[in-house]
Amino acid sequence: MQYLSRRTAALLVTLVIACTITFVVFHIIPGDPALLMLGTEADPEVLTGLRQELGLDLPLHVQYLNWLKAVLAGDLGFSTRLKRPVAGLIGERLPVTISLAVLSMLLTLVISIPAGAYAATHHGQPIDYIIVFASQIGMAIPHFWLGILLILLFSMYWKVLPPGGFVQWSADPWKAFLSLVLPAFALATHRVASLTRITRASMLDALTQDYIRTGQSKGLPKLSLIYKHALKNSLMPIVTVAGMQFASLLAGSIVAEEVFALPGLGRLLLQAIGYRDLPLVQGIALFIAIVVVLVNFVTDILYMILDPRVRYK
Repeated sequence: MQYLSRRTAALLVTLVIACTITFVVFHIIPGDPALLMLGTEADPEVLTGLRQELGLDLPLHVQYLNWLKAVLAGDLGFSTRLKRPVAGLIGERLPVTISLAVLSMLLTLVISIPAGAYAATHHGQPIDYIIVFASQIGMAIPHFWLGILLILLFSMYWKVLPPGGFVQWSADPWKAFLSLVLPAFALATHRVASLTRITRASMLDALTQDYIRTGQSKGLPKLSLIYKHALKNSLMPIVTVAGMQFASLLAGSIVAEEVFALPGLGRLLLQAIGYRDLPLVQGIALFIAIVVVLVNFVTDILYMILDPRVRYK
């Protein structure tokens, strides 16, 4: 319980810090936010009205307290361009981004963990070198370039998958799934390569431990030693990297969503930046920061589940 209490306290402190940094960053940007949104040719009365609407005429500490109070109530502001609550806009786009992140993460785990474990158990053999070489190539390929290549191959040439866009899950689940296959694969490629190397290195270390040699001397089956003992004790670094990757998928799918014309959170952020919709940009940035912090918290809880020794440290 002490470990969980410390992690929860750290979570709350980190959330407050994330909120504070998000607020400060958007208030130290050079220039008048209202002027940035309306342009240099805006009418002075309109500028004054927008400043009052955004609360920019108040002292900075009052602005921060009012903003923090609104955030705690679930109010992330109001889009100046779309004239709609930021929280509602995020809620509309979030299912696409979450679906893409989950599918990409599933592809990453299903491919990388078996590949890394197989490479480790065949260390020094040709298949090991092939997997290492393939992972090196995967880490070097930009996912936006791979996305364009996948569209040309699977959509334009073979015509088996849609080139872009998204069909809502409620309208047609199968078409919704198909519309996410190519972007999920494009996003997963680099992460598969990275996690495969982490799994391989962690497994190689586990396979040299005394308990593996003891199990071999007792005649335990090879598969049991590899997957029940070695892999289980290799999961800590794998979970760490996988947690970071999942957080990055939720926060960094902007390019993939733009390439595949997916109406997700990343594309909404890009459009908000283009239209200088600062309340929307600030709300999305804060939401992403909170999601990343929560994913890291879940990762810490998984540490405690996978290795009971962690809770006593």
